Amino acid sequence: MGFFGIFKKNNDKDIQKEEEISESTGFFQRLKEGLAKTSGKLVGGMENIFLGRKEIDEELLEELEELFITSDVGVETTMRIIDSVRAQVDRKTLKSPEELKVALKQQILDILDLPNDLTPTEDHPYVMMVVGVNGTGKTTSIAKMAKMFKEQGLKTCLAAGDTFRAAAVDQLCVWADRVGVPVVKQAEGSDSAAVIFDAISSCKAKGFDVLICDTAGRLHTKFNLMKELEKIVRVAKKELPDAPHEILLVLDATSGQNALSQAQKFHEDIGLTGLVLTKLDGTAKGGAIIGIVDELKVPVKFIGFGEGIDDLKPFSAEDFVHALFDSK
Repeated sequence: MGFFGIFKKNNDKDIQKEEEISESTGFFQRLKEGLAKTSGKLVGGMENIFLGRKEIDEELLEELEELFITSDVGVETTMRIIDSVRAQVDRKTLKSPEELKVALKQQILDILDLPNDLTPTEDHPYVMMVVGVNGTGKTTSIAKMAKMFKEQGLKTCLAAGDTFRAAAVDQLCVWADRVGVPVVKQAEGSDSAAVIFDAISSCKAKGFDVLICDTAGRLHTKFNLMKELEKIVRVAKKELPDAPHEILLVLDATSGQNALSQAQKFHEDIGLTGLVLTKLDGTAKGGAIIGIVDELKVPVKFIGFGEGIDDLKPFSAEDFVHALFDSK
């Protein structure tokens, strides 16, 4: 299935088209702009701590520890990062603040650089179930993913599984019309699992490549609503044994550490395969994704900023960290 390529790095520069290089360069610039607030908080804070210092001492490490925690990286992840660089300082492999900055950049890259390709399968359609709380940008992210897959030449369909919220189906249909993909839907208040079951059945019969399923935006603390997600997963498997092939959690970057508790609960209940990080451009709390990935070992698959239909892209840890440390 051709869409696996959107997650893969193309290392053969000679075969890249000029417009692809131009698009990539433009997106990287926007990524730097989108990360400017987070970079100013985290990397700018590091530079302030390093200013005028020529040696790495315990006081400097404690200041870094406080900076990482206040930058929403998370306590557990912060402790692991600082303990790691402290050990390198003790071994004399890190001797200067500049070397320490390079080591911290590498630590963050190592955390975020998890395999995030889609999992190869012979099943059709490839079923992606998208979950998250209201207000994270879940529905718009679904539409943006659909546009990406459609542009890969893949027959893509949406399932309106959010039957809980008034007008959610209409909202998804509006986006689907913009993108030019069909929607499988039922009346408001219908059983969400039944909608998605029917969508899988229909897509199998019609030869669709990708099915992206919306679900009711819910608080992770709502027991019954989380149980409904578990039911959707069970019912999907009855129609297609390996479905859903992806369970993606959409997280609002402005949520900071609140996003970690959301991700932990969703992962515990239904088993996430990936994260979608939105609204990066509006926050200094983007560092939270470092802690979330470190805690859950679940990769980021897409990042988004802005309201435009093209403002969501496959995640590259290398680009993200480079942009974070070089946002000027």
